[in-house]
Amino acid sequence: MLDIKLIRENPDALKQALTNRNAEADIAGLLEFDRMRRAAITEAEELKQQRNDVSKKIGALMKDGRKDEAAAAKEDVRKTGDRIAELDEQVRELDAKILGILLLIPNMPLPSVPAGKDETANPVLRSRGEKKKFDFQIKPHWDIAADLKLADFERGAKVAGSGFPLYTGQGAKLQRALVQFMLDVHTTEHGYTEVEPPFFCNSDAMTGTGQLPKFAEDMYHIQLDGLYPVPTAEVPVTNIYRDEIIDAELPLKLTAYTPCFRREAGAAGRDTRGLLRLHQFDKVEMVNFVNPGESEKQHEILVGEAEAILQKLGLHYRVIELCTGDLGFSAAKCYDIELWAPGVEKWLEVSSVSNFWDYQARRARIRCRDANGKAQFAHTLNGSGVALPRLVVALLENNQNADGTVTVPAPLRPYMGGLEKLG
Repeated sequence: MLDIKLIRENPDALKQALTNRNAEADIAGLLEFDRMRRAAITEAEELKQQRNDVSKKIGALMKDGRKDEAAAAKEDVRKTGDRIAELDEQVRELDAKILGILLLIPNMPLPSVPAGKDETANPVLRSRGEKKKFDFQIKPHWDIAADLKLADFERGAKVAGSGFPLYTGQGAKLQRALVQFMLDVHTTEHGYTEVEPPFFCNSDAMTGTGQLPKFAEDMYHIQLDGLYPVPTAEVPVTNIYRDEIIDAELPLKLTAYTPCFRREAGAAGRDTRGLLRLHQFDKVEMVNFVNPGESEKQHEILVGEAEAILQKLGLHYRVIELCTGDLGFSAAKCYDIELWAPGVEKWLEVSSVSNFWDYQARRARIRCRDANGKAQFAHTLNGSGVALPRLVVALLENNQNADGTVTVPAPLRPYMGGLEKLG
């Protein structure tokens, strides 16, 4: 959430940011509600001072026997109190209206974010590795998974519907191995503390990281309890410190595995085959809490930590920077890491690494202390470290062999009982 003071003092900057994002917001209405709120507060404070002054005189009037004047003064105090109550209620109503608008305004891109209308304007910053060449007819991952009995998409759909895969045999073992491998790398090499958060969140948590109210239709919701299955571990892990002042040394780096659940109502009909777009998938997430002024530096470190996973697995990937028109709702700056999948001949996003500045911390009221001990909003960052479905797609398609087997990358073999090939 943006600071209302920032908007009040420089509304044109926000309007330009919204234009660059291809987004809209009722800035005029917000500023009018803000003006009305400040006017109501000023009037209420003045009336409270008047009431205090008159209240002090009532005792003196009674002492002097001027009961009629004292009674009139009491009536004035009562009327003033009624007006103050009206103004306090106005402020509460205006607070709700202001918050309702603020929660729907996306974050402002950092000045370094390239301007652009959509994903076609995202610059490629770097790539590692090369597209693998094959001397046989390669297969897409869904055929590999079916032939090797790694996943059963039909039976998964029978149980829960499309987008809910059933992993079997070595496929299930591969999922478990990847999760364990990534958690071990992040905790032993990158300085993360592992947490296992709840797999469900309440509406306050979903609002704190920006999923609500903007993306309500993309989330699963249990009406009876008001809980949401997590769309990403970013939500529960970031909200660990909601309404708190973090006294730990920063940056504070947490990593977690969770299953993720997304309805993705706006993505119906896109990439429905195999593992390309799912309603349930596994992911290892990295969340950083940092001091203001350090988040841009830490952002570069964070994307490097996500890249390290892909480098260890020997996969061809590229890093792109999202332009203003493709930037996520809560992000001030974001890098996407994409893997090359030769079977489907596509670049697949496997990690989105975002710097949220103080946007999430302001929504969730997460603070830290400056050098003088004064509380201030922290900066939050997060990145997938990494998401499994498209990682598995790239592993299967890039490591397939002419005999139908799939070579297991060397770093994963200890997690798979020494298995060198899926087959």
